[in-house]
Amino acid sequence: MIEIDIKKELHGSLGVMNLDVNLNINNKDFIALTGLSGSGKTTLLRCLAGLEKAEGIIKVGNEIWQDKKEFLPVQKRKIGFVFQDYALFPNMTVWDNLLFVNKDKELANHLLKITDLQALKNRLPNSLSGGQKQRVSLCRALMNRPKLLLMDEPLSALDPSMRLKLQDEILQLHKEFETTTILVSHDPSEIYKLSNRVLVLKDGKIIDDGNAKSVLLKTNGSAKFSFEGKLLDIIKVDVINIAIVAIGQQLVEVTITSNEAKDLVVGQDVRVSTKAFAPIIKA
Repeated sequence: MIEIDIKKELHGSLGVMNLDVNLNINNKDFIALTGLSGSGKTTLLRCLAGLEKAEGIIKVGNEIWQDKKEFLPVQKRKIGFVFQDYALFPNMTVWDNLLFVNKDKELANHLLKITDLQALKNRLPNSLSGGQKQRVSLCRALMNRPKLLLMDEPLSALDPSMRLKLQDEILQLHKEFETTTILVSHDPSEIYKLSNRVLVLKDGKIIDDGNAKSVLLKTNGSAKFSFEGKLLDIIKVDVINIAIVAIGQQLVEVTITSNEAKDLVVGQDVRVSTKAFAPIIKA
């Protein structure tokens, strides 16, 4: 069990904001942490890692990581941290990057085998693709068999096919090492696939907490289908208005009334939903 009850004043683009988080996390949970940019997600991870100080208590099992008297330094917290920018040592081979954390060669070989990196063990990071670098970063984070694995949007810069491959590997490693994992992500499909619990952070506070289905699959009224997207344009064609909306990697056209068009502003986030829908799915 991980117990978190912390407060920290943050200075964001909209002024002062208070990070105020109180929650318990079960061992072996896979938590997805999501919310708008600037809501405090990365700061929460950094506080858990010991990279930033906050007021309050962090307790992992029977071990106090932080309270009024104690503040366990980063190197003494049993954590793994996977960053967006890989954070690999450029002058070390893949093999040396792993052994820098822990000299356990058997574990290093095992991790390289799972992530299909054995043939690249003697390569330097600058000779690897983005997906390969991220796999090395993930392996390195697991080299000390962490109690807590923290991942800050580790797959956001990768192409869709590589993201899917790495999601599978992350899930496999999470289950094998029985690590409690917290992943920051904005990708609903990634959150749904990986997590057993979703926390939504807004203005420094948790506003929603549940499984992916209950948190992500929310519709208004009798709506059967609902997607969130960004309004790119409103085009008037004869007597009708057509809204162009970006949903994920796709653009869709939605017919709207003149009254609906008046209430919409290009660039705002919108929800596209329907009350009567018989969807067809084709391979």
